[in-house]
Amino acid sequence: ALLDAVSAAFALAVERDRLASTVHAQTADAGQLPAGPVTFLYADIEGSTPLLHRLGERYADVLAEERRLLRAVVRQHGGVEIDSRADEFFAAFPDSGDPAGAALTIQRRLRDHTWPEGVAVRVRIGLHRGQPLMTDEGYVGLDVHRASRVGSAGHGGQILVSETARAQLAARLPSDATLQRLGDFRLKGLPGVEPISQLAVPDLPGSFPPLRLETSAPPVC
Repeated sequence: ALLDAVSAAFALAVERDRLASTVHAQTADAGQLPAGPVTFLYADIEGSTPLLHRLGERYADVLAEERRLLRAVVRQHGGVEIDSRADEFFAAFPDSGDPAGAALTIQRRLRDHTWPEGVAVRVRIGLHRGQPLMTDEGYVGLDVHRASRVGSAGHGGQILVSETARAQLAARLPSDATLQRLGDFRLKGLPGVEPISQLAVPDLPGSFPPLRLETSAPPVC
C-alpha cells in the first residue's frame, strides 16, 4: 500500500509538472526564445527517488515549490525557461543575462529554504554556451545535449561549467567567485572531450566527490 501511494505521488508530481510546462510553453512560444548564442542552465534534483519515498504525496508540493524558486531566479537574471519535466529544469540566457548569478542564487535559495520534514532539496547545475538550432518547437542540436550532460555529471549543490561557458562568464563573475578547472572529460554520446570547471564561492559548498564521468586528462590550472 505504501509503495502504491508513493508511486501515485510520483505520477501526480510528474503530471503537475508536465501541465505547468505546457502552460509555460503556450504563453512563451519558440519565437520568444533568445536567438543566436545562448548559455544554457540545466538543473536536476539529486536523490529525487529517496525524497519521493520519504515525502510520499508531499513530494508533489516540494517539486512545485522548487520549480517556483528556479523560475523566479531565472527571470530575475534575464533568462527564459525552456523546459521542465520530472526533476529536470532547462533555461537559456542571452548575452545580456547572468547565468552564473542565477546558478549561484538558485543554490543559495534552495539551501536557505525551509522544506517539509527537514529534507534538503539539492540540485546539480550545468552551464554551457552554444548556438543551438531553432525550430518552431524550440532549441535542438548537440549543444542542448551537451548542456544536460555537463549538468548531470555533478552532485547536489555543485555548479559545473563547460569550456565555452567559462570563456563567456570569466570576465563577468562576482568578485568572490572562482572557476576551478576539474579536468577534461568524455560526455556520453558526444564526440571529443569537454574541459569542465566548477563555479565556486566562499558561502557555498566547494568540495564534492569526483564527477560522474570518464576522465580523459587531469586538470590544468
